[in-house]
Amino acid sequence: MRRLIVALAAVAAILVTGLPAATALPAHARAGFWAVTELDPLPGTLRPGVSYTVGFWVLQHGTHPYDGPGGLEPVGLRLTGEDGTTLTFDGTPLPEPAHYATSITVPAGRWRVQGVQGMFEPYEIGTLTVPGGLKTAPPRFPVSPGMEITDYWGPVKPPGFPWKAKTVVPGRLPAVTPAASPSSVRAAQPAEVTRPVQVTQPAQVVAADDAAPPWREPYALLVVAVIAVAGTLLVQRVVHVRRGPRDPAGREAREGEDVISLG
Repeated sequence: MRRLIVALAAVAAILVTGLPAATALPAHARAGFWAVTELDPLPGTLRPGVSYTVGFWVLQHGTHPYDGPGGLEPVGLRLTGEDGTTLTFDGTPLPEPAHYATSITVPAGRWRVQGVQGMFEPYEIGTLTVPGGLKTAPPRFPVSPGMEITDYWGPVKPPGFPWKAKTVVPGRLPAVTPAASPSSVRAAQPAEVTRPVQVTQPAQVVAADDAAPPWREPYALLVVAVIAVAGTLLVQRVVHVRRGPRDPAGREAREGEDVISLG
């Protein structure tokens, strides 16, 4: 019993020590399942009630187009006001891989700007003040300098390219997909046509992969380890009981001797 308690205490200490490191990052980041949204340059000042065409890029791991199965829809921009009002603007694919455009019309106020990235977690872009401009948020997943980057684009590239890369490898350009506009969107320009926007009530954005809290994974490992140790010690105890106590030394040697009775 004492050995069982010592073994369980050792396993618990190891797993609890690694728990903070395991839960420091979101589930998406731990699994490498994340993307970022980069905006094309915006005008210096955005006015309320004016429609602007905004270009943006959805980049898996911050450096390349989505390379998973199926499409990445829905993609767009989500603005949340201080009163909880939410405006969603759907993106339209442009000829360049991972490049989209949308038309936005924003009322006066301060707005939290997020990139809607399909199956990926929404990305925090920054805070937009109308009238005024965008204050970008610090990058959540900064690209490490000195990396090797593949150029998946032609003359029109994401604004941050090549992200302090040491080497840029030319990549084979994918087939051009039909787009609503043949020209790239380098900067947001006023647009005459306003896309209808979706107005919703405040809602908490929860990624699909975060349905299960990240703390469950380390504690599941702890439970499995405890069961494994307890099972091993239990089997050893059962085998010991079945074998019984060992015969005293010399007992087998005396079994063949003759017994002489006196008296």
